[in-house]
Amino acid sequence: MLIFKIFTADQWTTLRQAGSTDGAPIDIADGYVHFSTAAQVEETAARYFTGAEGLMLVAVDATAAGEALKWEPSRGGALFPHLYRRMTMQDVVWAQPLPLLDGAHQFPAGLEDASQ
Repeated sequence: MLIFKIFTADQWTTLRQAGSTDGAPIDIADGYVHFSTAAQVEETAARYFTGAEGLMLVAVDATAAGEALKWEPSRGGALFPHLYRRMTMQDVVWAQPLPLLDGAHQFPAGLEDASQ
């Protein structure tokens, strides 16, 4: 199963150059890297990244994350994946831009299918 992280351009550049990251400021404050499932990621983008340009959608294999990945209740009691270690470039399955069109982020076609 793929899980997803949205990075700003600067955060994505840092991960690529350094090879690992503690995540965004909210991740660092909470002590884990926040992820979303395919069913959750569009709401995450709308809630926390409205109007933001230059975003990258990054897919990670949840199984490969191993025991460091915990599924915990969050928004509305839904279970969200949280990574309790640094995220590395080795975790990345794929990444692609998340462009804005008429103020809404455009997610890849078949995202739900890609998460299986």
